[in-house]
Amino acid sequence: MMLNRRHIRVKVMQTIYAFKGSESDDLTKDQKFLLFSIENMHNLYLLLISLLVEVKKRAEQDLQKKEKKHLATSEDKNPNRKFINNQVFQIIEENEAFKSNLESNKAVNWDLDSEYVDIIFKAIVKSDLYEDYMQTRTSDFKEDKDFFIDIFKDVIAPNEKLYEYIEDKNLTWLDDLPTVNTTILKLLRKLKVNSPETHFTPKLYKDIEDKQFAIDLFRKTILNNASLKKEIEQKTQNWDADRIANIDYVLLQMGICELHHFPSIPVKVTINEYLEIAKEYSTPKSSIFINGILDKLVKEYKKDGKFNKVGRGLI
Repeated sequence: MMLNRRHIRVKVMQTIYAFKGSESDDLTKDQKFLLFSIENMHNLYLLLISLLVEVKKRAEQDLQKKEKKHLATSEDKNPNRKFINNQVFQIIEENEAFKSNLESNKAVNWDLDSEYVDIIFKAIVKSDLYEDYMQTRTSDFKEDKDFFIDIFKDVIAPNEKLYEYIEDKNLTWLDDLPTVNTTILKLLRKLKVNSPETHFTPKLYKDIEDKQFAIDLFRKTILNNASLKKEIEQKTQNWDADRIANIDYVLLQMGICELHHFPSIPVKVTINEYLEIAKEYSTPKSSIFINGILDKLVKEYKKDGKFNKVGRGLI
């Protein structure tokens, strides 16, 4: 599973922000944009996993070139094949479920962007990790896997050029990148020699409820725009409306909407989630501001008996 609820909230925030949160009668277009932007994460995942396979191909070409050299050395003629024989490469390459996923995807084509495969391959070969790994000619699955995890974590994920490439390909991918990288690392750490075919085709949503949560949070925030606005205005009378950052305004709308319309989500969870998102996406003081408003509202709702939370310990 790639998506957690926080990432869903971020996607909803971005969509509302992009469409200026207008109360439009036709939400289908905006909702389509939201779901497309979430599903596009899967394309980024495929892009990065297939990059690993391309790096292996690039390493094989490198060895073949050296073997064919006019003055090939004995090392050229009998090269250390440990890197291309890495069992993790083999498992990904032979994974039928992943292959069919990739074939049906039009967003991934490394043939057109082979210079980036080259950049990553060279960065790996230059690394101390590679040098240490290639000291010997054979390895077991554990060594292969540990090396693969380290290379992904320390060489591929932080690569500046790859980051720029991803940014150029799709702006929303930059927000998805940490989540996708974490997913890939988790999959690599859990990988076994006999992992099932589905190992490299993780689900986007944990369950159908998560997808529904994305749609409901988006729709309910937009459809209750007027009443949410009123609540925010009452609590921010000492604030100049123009001084409230646009993102903070959207986060407040979503937070209040969640307090009212999502009875099974604990109050504490809602507040913590929006504070964390504010810290990451808005101004340094945003989380204090948002916390202050939501805290005031929660106290009022409790006093007036306005909460309709179900289950114990939710308030």
